[in-house]
Amino acid sequence: MLTKTLHVPTTDGRADAFAAFPDRGERHPGVLMYADGFGIRPVLREMACELAGHGYYVLVPNFFYRHGPAPLFELPEHIGEEVRPALMAQLMPLIKAQTAERVLRDADAYLRFLTTRPEVAAGPVAVTGYCIGGLLAVRTAAAHPGQVAAVAAFHGPVGADGPGALAGITAQVHFGHAESDLTPEALGELNRALDAANVDYTSEIYPGTVHGFTMSDTDAFDPAGLQRHWDRLLPLLDRTLTDG
Repeated sequence: MLTKTLHVPTTDGRADAFAAFPDRGERHPGVLMYADGFGIRPVLREMACELAGHGYYVLVPNFFYRHGPAPLFELPEHIGEEVRPALMAQLMPLIKAQTAERVLRDADAYLRFLTTRPEVAAGPVAVTGYCIGGLLAVRTAAAHPGQVAAVAAFHGPVGADGPGALAGITAQVHFGHAESDLTPEALGELNRALDAANVDYTSEIYPGTVHGFTMSDTDAFDPAGLQRHWDRLLPLLDRTLTDG
């Protein structure tokens, strides 16, 4: 496995990024991975490497790069409930500054950079995201229907932009929701919007999970939820980006 720290040129500067890809001479399908709000850190690097081990080039950009390189502030090894409120107080202004216009400008730059890497194969790419990164993944897929073949979002506010925002998605979709984030009634409403937009999707609540369940450095971590995430994500990528 090879890893690199890179800098992605954007219209507003340069975004630092982490990349992981197999240690083989061939080219690999590209995956753009959006982190959760806590950003690039050991657990995200581990997840990117895990995904890369299945034959993908994975790019994880610091989407808060306008405020500085990752990490923007010191994170403990374990993000427990005793520190979470203070961290969220620091994070929320950054999240609010991440406007839809900025997201789309950056998505253009990230995809352009990803698809021109010498290690990345020609053809469509996938986008995945966690928490706020799930919303960024949805916006990216909707804005690039001819380029994004798969989009996956986990414990993310994927419906935050309203039903109309889903209409541009031509990618195959998987949404894995935390039980604490979405009621069955809200899930039904979201899925009806996906049906109305003619999206090819799966969208489900992961039983017994709370927001952030994929992140092993938080109190929210749920091993079964993380495994379910891999069990949904890997087949999605296999059927959309490879001959599988």
